[in-house]
Amino acid sequence: MTCLLLCTVFICLLTAFSGATALSTGDEYPKPFLQCLANNSRSISKVVFTLNNSSYTPILQISINNLRFMTPDTPKPLVIVTPVDESQIQTVIFCSKEFGMNIRIRSGGHDFEGQSYVAQVPFVLLDMTNLRSITVNTTNGTVWVDSGATIGELYCGIAEKSDKLGFPGGLWTNVGIGGFISGGGYGMMRRKYGLAADNVLDARFIDVNGTILTRKTMGEDLFWAIRGGGGSSFGVILSWKVKLVPVPEIVTVFRTVRTLEENATDIFYRWQDVAPRFPKSLDVKCYVQSVLSNVSTREDGKTIKITFESLYLGTKNKLLTLIRDRFPELGLKTEDCSELSWIESGPFFSNHTVGTSPDIMLNRTALPKFNFKGKSDFARSIIPKDGILGIWEMLFNVAPEAALLQFTPYGGRMNEISESAIPFPHRAGTLYMIYMGVFLDTDASQRLKWINSMYDYMTPYVSKNPRAAYVNYLDLDLGNNTNNEASDWGKRYFKNNFGKLMQVKSVADPDNFFRHEQSIPTLY
Repeated sequence: MTCLLLCTVFICLLTAFSGATALSTGDEYPKPFLQCLANNSRSISKVVFTLNNSSYTPILQISINNLRFMTPDTPKPLVIVTPVDESQIQTVIFCSKEFGMNIRIRSGGHDFEGQSYVAQVPFVLLDMTNLRSITVNTTNGTVWVDSGATIGELYCGIAEKSDKLGFPGGLWTNVGIGGFISGGGYGMMRRKYGLAADNVLDARFIDVNGTILTRKTMGEDLFWAIRGGGGSSFGVILSWKVKLVPVPEIVTVFRTVRTLEENATDIFYRWQDVAPRFPKSLDVKCYVQSVLSNVSTREDGKTIKITFESLYLGTKNKLLTLIRDRFPELGLKTEDCSELSWIESGPFFSNHTVGTSPDIMLNRTALPKFNFKGKSDFARSIIPKDGILGIWEMLFNVAPEAALLQFTPYGGRMNEISESAIPFPHRAGTLYMIYMGVFLDTDASQRLKWINSMYDYMTPYVSKNPRAAYVNYLDLDLGNNTNNEASDWGKRYFKNNFGKLMQVKSVADPDNFFRHEQSIPTLY
């Protein structure tokens, strides 16, 4: 193809991408790109969708899990491809390089900033939803799981083969495996077994040249990078081989609430000290909101509600003894606790009630979607009581139940793994991770101002030099590659591992083909 024709095609692509409004009026589609796909894969036409296709919008929207990006003016892909085999992915890479199309790779669509399905440049959405095979080997305690599978599908696949094995995956069971593991991935067993990425043994991966690689052929540096460094910066992860972990026949869960009128401030203050030092088999996290209450002593009727939520890898009696010995302030009661199998605990941590069938985890649309903005941080010291009271006041400044703070304790196995073992660096010395979120269903501009104010308020009490963040809670406020701010966000997510990630990127993808607003940049 001549240079003139290539330039003409690229101009057409830019024109077609002028926005969702322009595309919806029937502007010319990138026909040469589509022809390239067809010429290089006989069967790919069945899994290629443009706005002319009635399936385009349902396919695009089904995995948009932040409703902030389901608006008419949100940039849309020129083409969606839902591959059913590896050769179709290779074709998409080849044709995207040929015609200057950016690729966005989506497994579950839970990234906080929509970067797996939104771009400001002409792009193709590579949706991995059809690649969801799960192969469990109970003999050697491993699973090969495709990137398009969800956490719930993985859990159920394991349970079909064994009631003695599990995996330290996530809480929300419709999250896609591909992005979850490639960003580290934490769940209720992280204090016992570490992150999901800590338990990866191998991977199948397509690089920028379309070559399918495994751990042996990609080399240890690239294998290191994709386990927590964000796989979409380096290529397309097809599947992961993960190590299964033993789980007891009985686990115990509880969810109990305390308010300011029930001494919530003192209980939370104590939680900060004890939760990271519990035995590895116990995780007690908490969620904090302001709510309206008929027992509030405030004129506005608001109070603070703290929900304590727990998984214990053992029986109810042992859990009660442990809590009463180490955390009596919580006042945990026998009736608060439920004994379940490990697989039965999965729906509970996706906010279903105790007793909900594990089959609910196979339903990708069973969980609600929200319009939200989220931010993250890490605490390495206990917040004093006056600081806690300030947090409560900040929550009182937003509408009841409009914001949520989540505190996730570390310690245990998380303390034992080196900061450089994988790109995820938040290890020894971290007491807990903090998620700050606000719902944007109404009064969005004021609520965005509020979350920035909350983030600023937390500055004295959280990580420093750099102030840290969790890459799976993507936050474009920290900077973006367009403005050459990689050093700002990169060190927050990865600390000293960021330099090595750039080195790996420079070798694996020297022309920076796989890129988004916070993808790992090259050194050059």
